[in-house]
Amino acid sequence: MKLIRQQIPTLFILVFTLLCSDRTWAQSKAPLEPAQMSARTTFYVIWRGTPAGDARNANSLLALWDDPDLAPLRAAALQNMQSSSAKDPSKPQLSREEIEQTSSLLENSFVLGYLRKPETKAAPAKSTDHPWNGIFFIYDRTGKEMLLAKTVLRFRIQEKDPPQVSTITVAGAPALKIARKDSVNYWTERGKYAVGAADLTVFEEILARLDGKSVGQSLAETAAYQEAHPTFHGGLLEFFLRIPQLKDFASGLPANSPVKIEPLLDALKLDSIHSLSGHLTLEGAKARMQGAVLGDVAPGTLFDVWTASQQTPASLQFASPDLVSYNETQFNLSAFYDLLKRALRVALPQQQQGSIEMMEGFAATRIGMPVPDALALFGGEFASIQSNPAMDPLKAVYYVGIRNKEDSLKLLRSVFGEQLGSERNEGDTTFVKVSLGGSQGSSGVAQWNFYHLAVTPNFLLASSRSETLREFLARRSPGNAATQPALPPAFQTARAQFPSNVAGLAFVNFQKIDYQALKTRWIEESKKSPRPASKSATNLPQSAPGQVPDWLLNLNPEVFPRHLHYLAGASWKDPKGIHFDEWLE
Repeated sequence: MKLIRQQIPTLFILVFTLLCSDRTWAQSKAPLEPAQMSARTTFYVIWRGTPAGDARNANSLLALWDDPDLAPLRAAALQNMQSSSAKDPSKPQLSREEIEQTSSLLENSFVLGYLRKPETKAAPAKSTDHPWNGIFFIYDRTGKEMLLAKTVLRFRIQEKDPPQVSTITVAGAPALKIARKDSVNYWTERGKYAVGAADLTVFEEILARLDGKSVGQSLAETAAYQEAHPTFHGGLLEFFLRIPQLKDFASGLPANSPVKIEPLLDALKLDSIHSLSGHLTLEGAKARMQGAVLGDVAPGTLFDVWTASQQTPASLQFASPDLVSYNETQFNLSAFYDLLKRALRVALPQQQQGSIEMMEGFAATRIGMPVPDALALFGGEFASIQSNPAMDPLKAVYYVGIRNKEDSLKLLRSVFGEQLGSERNEGDTTFVKVSLGGSQGSSGVAQWNFYHLAVTPNFLLASSRSETLREFLARRSPGNAATQPALPPAFQTARAQFPSNVAGLAFVNFQKIDYQALKTRWIEESKKSPRPASKSATNLPQSAPGQVPDWLLNLNPEVFPRHLHYLAGASWKDPKGIHFDEWLE
């Protein structure tokens, strides 16, 4: 559940996925609002359509997407949409124009949701004999009627086993029943909407609610929704998930599974987490993602994993005016371990209970101390700090808060054993080198991966290069006048937007990045790497080993600082749950 903060912006993933079009359309009303949805709705996602021209042009992220200099990256992203079908030569490949046309369907609004199975035993199972599937989809097809029909037909004929399609009557109107070996779907057009569902009873209920007919309590009347509503309602994108209802999916697991999921979820007190919700809004030049995990934060629940918020994280002392990116978060590792043990004791069969103590004993022998004692050595704060404009990973420094230096060194010696190099003490800091193993490079020469650590009474720093670590510490040594420099102005402005106490912070100064140097480094890595180094970062189509992707060669790096200034995010814990707020300008 690592949803609190990410260095790769959540906003990029969401908006770039949904806005693969250069056109501008008026933002639409959602086909089905929460007040019209059933109280049995487990989750929903509402996309309200591409914003209007003025809002789009004013927004930094959307202006970047529309910039002609980003064309190589846009084309590569669109091409990646059909990468899965490219592995099957029997499936015809879409042209770039066809991909752009299909992606333009996202200019209109839609709702995707799921209804849990009715609890009434007398409810008729009149759809199929397949397991319950409460998924439904509603799309505003205004102006997209022909394109939608063409797209659905294209995907249908690409299936290896074409489905059986028949016409049925639902709620007095014709509809299509699409039967496959392991599933059945229903599809119809209702006014300006296209409606689909995987169960006939769900299909009928969604059509009735779309027609404005009352079918019992609505989602907006439930306690979970009303609790979350002030946090996330409205915006370009809106999502809501009722966490306790995830237990419904556990019942569909094999009965002979060695681990019983439902008792495990009960032991974790899943019911204490009421909902996960959030929304994406455009506020002038900013794109903002806000959300929350709400529930009962009493001790003994999953909320224990997050520590109480604090005003000034300890790692913030290492931020400086030359900061490019900073990510910090705080977790209670001991609480996580206690929850895990409690859950396993409930989930495992009686004859396997002894394996928990056996594994715990083996781990204690390996690390030289009981596992709870080892976890208690960590303060729970973790951070990454980057001041190199080219974002060179060898220049990044990682921070881990600790409570006891000597015991932490003892733990490192036990865990790494012979992989731990000689120790050198300089003042109250101990420098050690850890070998992470060797590999053979493309030239046939053995290469060894090392990490360098600096252990102090209160924290541990790690970096790929010894020089990076020492330069980092030297700039912040007690004898240096710049030990505690002022934070970058953009960081100070961003920090002021969030609560005084936080459990996590994230900041990226896009204006500090040397994009030309970053592009050059990626090109060099692509040439010498058997697998392009940029793959994990971009998930874009890859060239042959040792060949630089065309999109990277043709991309103008100046397009990014032209539109982007900085990303800022924070998370915090309060009596209602965990909140997160991230915005990009």
